[in-house]
Amino acid sequence: MRVFTPGEIAAHAANKYLGVLVAAKYARVLNDFPRDRAGREKKLTTRSLEELSKGAIDYRVMPRRRPGE
Repeated sequence: MRVFTPGEIAAHAANKYLGVLVAAKYARVLNDFPRDRAGREKKLTTRSLEELSKGAIDYRVMPRRRPGE
């Protein structure tokens, strides 16, 4: 299993915390797609962290809406 350093994740996100949130959301998206169960496949979180560290995930931060606006 590959270990991702905070620096690797922060290089393609604003900071390491946002990078982990983006990778987790992307892993949920990957979970909706059909997968090949025959072979040994990587975990979805590992796959999403790899793609984030390569810069393959595009994302944008949406401002929060306040209640009543």
